[in-house]
Amino acid sequence: MTTTAQNLNTLSAGDPGYDEARTIWNAMVDRRPELIVRASGTDDVVAAVRLARERGLEIGVRCGGHNAAGFAVPDGGLMIDLTPMGAVRVDPARRTAWVQGGALLGALDIAAQRHGLATTAGNVSHTGVGGLTLGGGMGWLARQYGLACDNVTACRIVTATGEVLRATADEHPDLFWGLRGGGGNFGVVTEFEFRVHPVGTRALVAEYTAGAAHAPAAMRHWRDLAGSAPRQATLEAFSPGDGSVKLGFVWVGPGDPAALLAEMPTARVTKMSYLQLQTRDDTTGGHAYRRYSKGHYLRTLPDAAIEAFLAPGPASRSLQTYGGAIADVAPDATAFAHRDTAFEFGTGMRWTDPAEDAARMSEARATAAALAPYAAGVYVNVLNDEGDAGVRRAYPAAQLARLTAVKDAYDPDNVFHLNHNIRPSSRP
Repeated sequence: MTTTAQNLNTLSAGDPGYDEARTIWNAMVDRRPELIVRASGTDDVVAAVRLARERGLEIGVRCGGHNAAGFAVPDGGLMIDLTPMGAVRVDPARRTAWVQGGALLGALDIAAQRHGLATTAGNVSHTGVGGLTLGGGMGWLARQYGLACDNVTACRIVTATGEVLRATADEHPDLFWGLRGGGGNFGVVTEFEFRVHPVGTRALVAEYTAGAAHAPAAMRHWRDLAGSAPRQATLEAFSPGDGSVKLGFVWVGPGDPAALLAEMPTARVTKMSYLQLQTRDDTTGGHAYRRYSKGHYLRTLPDAAIEAFLAPGPASRSLQTYGGAIADVAPDATAFAHRDTAFEFGTGMRWTDPAEDAARMSEARATAAALAPYAAGVYVNVLNDEGDAGVRRAYPAAQLARLTAVKDAYDPDNVFHLNHNIRPSSRP
């Protein structure tokens, strides 16, 4: 049966809303899809996938539009825009949330917080739930409750053939395994089911700044605290690249942070709602900036790595602690594999002038390269333009082989390849 765009809400070049729909978080991405399908439900996604395949169009999938490489926007292809599918439903008695594939993290947080509940989500409210979760999903609750993908109990997914499947631990368990960390390689998830947890509605942030002269010693102390910090605490460090460093932690949930605060006597303590915490790092300037970033996972943070982190340079850099419930999960339980990560490192640049692209990207790469000797893998959600080499860093060999088997089973033609791609074995 031939599929047409007649009954779909579509946009083409020149239509009102077309340019807005193709604009994503990174202003370096300026591509023009042949067709944008604004999906309002699973049936629309099925029709869009079939239409793209019949016309031979590449498929991109947009939710929050935060992927820095711009995979959501296929030049001359078909974009499936999930943003109309933003509904969230929470059952507080069952501690379960059902989240449509186009929902943003802020919508999930607001719906769950009405009942004093939450699940692990990222640190920026305008991030898409789907992209974050499919890659793993780090957030302030991960050390207590695991990554976002660890809290998924079911996914409704449209496959490369337009079939609608429910993936759980019991139904299509191989696919369910791959969806928890394997990215958007296997189809379009139109609904997630999450466990949510009673975390209350309050949060605490403690921060203090050490100037360049005192930063190395301060960071060593901060690092040593990280190994024994309570699970309610996620330690973070940030340097603007001038040798100084801002150190501290975020605390969510029950318990008393007094002992940890005693180790940071000069820290400024700010109490806020959990919802305020979740919007604290929201991006100002909307989609106006050109952006480039790199990242690493670190199992340890030796003194030499601290020196590299603090070395002067134009790129900002950050560290966030892992461990806790993240490490409780067996390395082969999900497609997300780096359970022994202690710190996530990130560095990035943002600018507005296209003439600065090469220089700014080079600066971010140089900052990341200084930490590379201490790295052990990378978070797939922070990959940028690394290609196959990045995928091999994100997934150990055994994990990658298993992901390839899932790809062979559900997308042997590599229909969903605009991502950090797991290639099927038939397409090396």
